[in-house]
Amino acid sequence: MSPSTDRMLNRVKALYLFIRKKGTVTTRELVEEFGTTQRTIQRDLNVLSYNNLVTSPARGMWETTGKKVKVS
Repeated sequence: MSPSTDRMLNRVKALYLFIRKKGTVTTRELVEEFGTTQRTIQRDLNVLSYNNLVTSPARGMWETTGKKVKVS
């Protein structure tokens, strides 16, 4: 795996764990927490959303779904 892919996967995992811990978060909170651009966060959220791990109950708000996940 390339270093950039590995970095992206680690960030997506950290993003998911952060949302799961906090409950509901805004995109802005994620940008501030992870120190990256809004576009990068949006791409990561798209990956999580595509895999049915997060949902957006309102514009700019994110929460985890009830899907069971094994985090290693």
